[in-house]
Amino acid sequence: MKQLSVLGVSSLAILMGVTACQKPAQKSADTAAASNATTAANADMPQIRIATESSFVPFSYKDANGKLIGFEIDLADALCAEAKLKCEVISQDWDGLIPGLQAQKYHAIMAGMSDTAERRKVVAFSDPYFTNNLVIIGKKGVDKGADDLAGKSVGAQRSTTAAEYLAKNFPKATPKLYDTQDNAYLDLESGRIDLMISDSAPALYWLKTAKGQGFEVKGQPINIDDKIAIAFRQNDPLIGKFNTALAALKANGTYDKISQKYFADLPK
Repeated sequence: MKQLSVLGVSSLAILMGVTACQKPAQKSADTAAASNATTAANADMPQIRIATESSFVPFSYKDANGKLIGFEIDLADALCAEAKLKCEVISQDWDGLIPGLQAQKYHAIMAGMSDTAERRKVVAFSDPYFTNNLVIIGKKGVDKGADDLAGKSVGAQRSTTAAEYLAKNFPKATPKLYDTQDNAYLDLESGRIDLMISDSAPALYWLKTAKGQGFEVKGQPINIDDKIAIAFRQNDPLIGKFNTALAALKANGTYDKISQKYFADLPK
């Protein structure tokens, strides 16, 4: 390493002396200015509201303190950071999600919502961020198969792909529809329904809990090639921003990291 010249040492000493003698007030002023600049930059970021449904473990739910957590919450945070958007995620009842979007109460929906032709009549969707299939679950050792549900009471969440599949493919079953997935689990656990049809990830997650230990998947998963995506109002320019952000998260490994956090331990 080269040594400093005498002139260089002197100059360095003078510089250090000046720095050491800087007034605390000047440092505080510089810190405050930097903080104000950051605050101003954040204030210029667009404020986006995203609605979710908070009873859909592990996609979106509340912890013991009432804070929204889950796969979609983490993904929404990452998407907004990547797109440089200031976002707030709020909870909304499932049945009110699309009406609230149309009424401009929020800008987008991330709630395990399937991109279907029927919904595309009233909303637009981003690129998919999850591929879903369905499972039928019931008590262990009872109803070995799931091919014929005639005469069985089968629960599903109302206005979902699962409820639609149940009505179309098992017309002789007795459907019982619920406002939330949690209420369907409660009736299954108590024996008020024989079986439940559901998106596979939430159902498999529930089977891992203490309450789900006496239950199992009946038959094989039902592959419906169901794509989960973010819903927006028609022609919203935010769609492009979120698609770009989602592609970036998939490319840089952030999406896989979030996905592994919630789904790595689920049966395949």
